[in-house]
Amino acid sequence: MQRQLLILIEIKQTYLSLLEEAGFQLHFAVTPAERAGVPAALAATVDAVLTNGSTGFDAHEMAAMPRLRIVCALGAGYEKIDLAAARARGIAVCNGRGANDASVADHALALLLAAARGIVHGDEVARQGNWGASARIERPTLHGKRLGILGLGTIGRQVVRRAAGGFDMEIGYHNRRPVADDAGDLAYFDSPAALASWADFLVVATPGGAATHHLVDAAVLAALGPRGFLVNIARGSVVDTQALIAALHAGGIAGAALDVVEGEPDGMTPALFQAPNLTLTPHIAGRSPEAIAATVKLAAANLLACFEDRPLVTPVAG
Repeated sequence: MQRQLLILIEIKQTYLSLLEEAGFQLHFAVTPAERAGVPAALAATVDAVLTNGSTGFDAHEMAAMPRLRIVCALGAGYEKIDLAAARARGIAVCNGRGANDASVADHALALLLAAARGIVHGDEVARQGNWGASARIERPTLHGKRLGILGLGTIGRQVVRRAAGGFDMEIGYHNRRPVADDAGDLAYFDSPAALASWADFLVVATPGGAATHHLVDAAVLAALGPRGFLVNIARGSVVDTQALIAALHAGGIAGAALDVVEGEPDGMTPALFQAPNLTLTPHIAGRSPEAIAATVKLAAANLLACFEDRPLVTPVAG
């Protein structure tokens, strides 16, 4: 019997075929209006839902789907999926952790370089024909500097390998507790502020959610200091946007580069776009052809495992 999969996020047809080949009939409710207007007749047949962390899936929606067996997050995040409601119903939840790590880590280094070397501003003034001394300002290098990783998970570790192996950077990190394996040669700091005070560059690579909300606040930014740079490729909620805007305007930090922004896309703070020394990309760190294909394949593997009564490949604990 063909299983019914409701998709709540935009996916190119190239990748949708991977789900169809796995035996699922696809239905779509991508916009808020479509999602609110899912017909009761369709909801009654849905076996699985495909979403992501920022789109989520709530208890009310689950309650309308009596046949629902699994909610699959495309990507590592799952912060807006109601895990308690899923657990109460016996609905499995999985995510795409690991599938796009290389792409995100690559993007973190790109943002580090863009922020430190002023790539975006340099491109702008060069296109204006300004090749004079006022445009050719000195910018810091990455080589040999101190890099702090806030959240030494799988993505953080890949950033470490690139930064240490490619730029000879000295690495420190903060987790809730020290990592007791191959991170033993890295410097551990017991608070984000302590790590920021030590680092020249601070990369945010933590999960989202309540536990990390505004983990990078005014105190952490002050500790990073006027020569420090912030990069966020994790979740926008981890950084206090108002504190960041204030720090950038006051020269409290040297610059920031963000792939994720608090409240994105519709609830972002407009004043952020006027902040100086800021580089932005629209949540694209994990969006490479290789990463998206791997993520969709992982989603298909989890979906099949669920309906074949096998352990999920990447389950999320409720």
